[in-house]
Amino acid sequence: MHIVIVNRWPRFTDGVRWDHELTRYEEFVDHTAHQVSYVVDPAGATGVRAAREQIAAQVVVADISSFDEVSAAVATVVDEVGRPVDRILTLSEFTLDTVARVRQAHGIPGPTPEDVAVYRNKVRMKEMLAAAGLRTPRFAPCEDVEQTVSFARSCGYPVIVKPVDGAGSIGVHRVADEEELRALWAGQSLHGSEIEEFISGTVHHVDGFADADGKVVFQVVSRYLNDCLSFQNGTPLGSVVMQSSALRDRIEDFARDCVGALDMRGMPFHLELFVTPAQELVFLEVAGRVGGSEVPYVIHKLFGVNLFELWLRHLSGDPLPAVAPKDGDPSGGWLIMPKPQHLPAEVVTSSSMRASVNSVWRELVPAQGQVLEASGGYDSLQSGRFIVVHDSESGAEADMRRLMADFRIELAGHPQSAPAQ
Repeated sequence: MHIVIVNRWPRFTDGVRWDHELTRYEEFVDHTAHQVSYVVDPAGATGVRAAREQIAAQVVVADISSFDEVSAAVATVVDEVGRPVDRILTLSEFTLDTVARVRQAHGIPGPTPEDVAVYRNKVRMKEMLAAAGLRTPRFAPCEDVEQTVSFARSCGYPVIVKPVDGAGSIGVHRVADEEELRALWAGQSLHGSEIEEFISGTVHHVDGFADADGKVVFQVVSRYLNDCLSFQNGTPLGSVVMQSSALRDRIEDFARDCVGALDMRGMPFHLELFVTPAQELVFLEVAGRVGGSEVPYVIHKLFGVNLFELWLRHLSGDPLPAVAPKDGDPSGGWLIMPKPQHLPAEVVTSSSMRASVNSVWRELVPAQGQVLEASGGYDSLQSGRFIVVHDSESGAEADMRRLMADFRIELAGHPQSAPAQ
C-alpha cells in the first residue's frame, strides 16, 4: 500500500518542548510493510522522523492548507514512487478539508469533503443533531444583514457569530446588541459564518475514539476552567479531568449519542458541550480529530491511551491496539497562561512553578531573552503552559487556580506583568 502523510506539525529535540511527541508516524505507520511518502511544510518537515531509506518520497510545500499546492505535491509523489496513492492521511484540523478535496480529485479512497463537513461545518453538524432530537443552540447560517438581525431578535442578545469551519475560537464574536451586529457586517462579510443562540453554562469537553463500527471505545470528560473565547481576550485557559459522578455519566451518554447521530467512525473526537445552571446538556461543537493543547498528553499520562496511535493505526489499515479499561479514577488537567496583547515581547523573567505546586508534571515557561511571537496556537510558546496530575478533581482544580494566581512573567516594556485572570 502507498500511504501519503500530510503533516504541518513540528517535533522538537531540545528535551524541553513536548509538542506533537505523540504523533509518531514512524512508529504507528509501518514503513516497512507500506510505501510511505510525506507532504509537509517547513515546520512539518521536522516532524518526519522515519529513516530516509524508509521514506518513499517527500515533498515540501509553502502552504500546506492550499489545495493546489498539496494536490500538485501528491502528483509529484506519484511520479517519483511510480504508483498511485492508496491512502492519504492528515491529523490537523486545518488540513482535513484540503486533504479531503485532494482525495476526491485524485480518486483516493477515504473521507470525502461531504464526509468531513459533518465534523467541520458547524451548521451541518447541528442540523444533523437537531434532527436526531439532541439539544443544540438555535442557529442559522449568516446570509445577509437583515436575516441575521431577524434571527438575533428571535432569540435575544447576546448572540455568537463564528466561522462555520473555524477552530480555536479564531474569528468568534460575542455580539451584545443589534448595533454591534450591524457594525460587524459593515466591517467584514459574514458569509461562511453562522449565528447562534448564546447559552449560559459551564463548557465541558469530551475526548475519545469511535471504532470502525461507530462504537465509542474510549472517552474522557473534562471541565474547562474559563473558556476558549476568553483566552483570546487574555484570560488563562485550562481544563480539569472529571472523576466519577452522575453528571459525568450523563455527559458520556450524551457524547455517545452525538457521535452516533453524526455517524463518526474510525476516528477520534473532541466534543464540546454546555452544562447549563439547570443541568441541561447542550451541544456546542465537535471536531473529528484529537483534542488540541495539552489534551492528548493529559490523557496519555493518566490513562496510557495515545489517541494519535489509535487514529494512525486505523488510517493505515492496521488493527486497533486493544484499549484496556481505565485503571482507577485519576484526575489532572492543563493550563495555559496567555501571551500579552502587544507582541512581539522579550522575556525578562518568568517563574517556574514546580517547587511551589507539587502536582505539576510538566511546565513550559519561556526563558530570559526568549521572544513571544503573535503567531501560533495553543501549543505554541505561551507565557506559561502547565500539566498537573492529581488523585482528586478538586485537588487538581485547586492547584490550577493557584497556578493562575501565583504565576508571574515580566516582559520588556511590560514591567511586573502577569497574564490577566
